[in-house]
Amino acid sequence: MKKIIFILISVVIGVLVSKKSDEIIIPSDAIRVRIIANSNNIEDLYQKKKIKEEIKNDLYSFVKDAKSSREAGLNIEKNLDNIKKIVGSKTNDFKVDYGINHFPQKSYKGVVYPSGDYESLVITLGSGLGNNWWCVMYPPLCMIDDDNNTDDVTYRLLVYDLLN
Repeated sequence: MKKIIFILISVVIGVLVSKKSDEIIIPSDAIRVRIIANSNNIEDLYQKKKIKEEIKNDLYSFVKDAKSSREAGLNIEKNLDNIKKIVGSKTNDFKVDYGINHFPQKSYKGVVYPSGDYESLVITLGSGLGNNWWCVMYPPLCMIDDDNNTDDVTYRLLVYDLLN
């Protein structure tokens, strides 16, 4: 009986330790990015996806060599016109806001990140009523918000991508 209890306790500790290693801690001085789709219409979600793919490498290049969040922020500010140009090449109806922006509560890999006001770059497409993609720009800890990506949406985006 003692062996069974010892094995059960060992398994529980193993599970808890492995869960902790999957957590991604967002530093307090992080700079986030968020792209919000116009709506959850498949065309709008596809547009958000294409803009994310188009801009992600550029955003990384703006912050990758920064030694601090302040330096990263200055690099982002210097490149706001470039960011607007990239987004504007895909749509005319958008807003780019860099500064302190509100983020709703987010969950990633079982870790809940509280809602709050964070230094961030927010790109709002159209009315901004759709699902969003978000990641941490600085330090570059890009993450995809899996909570908004259901299998149905992923499948529809894949089919839409293949047809266009």
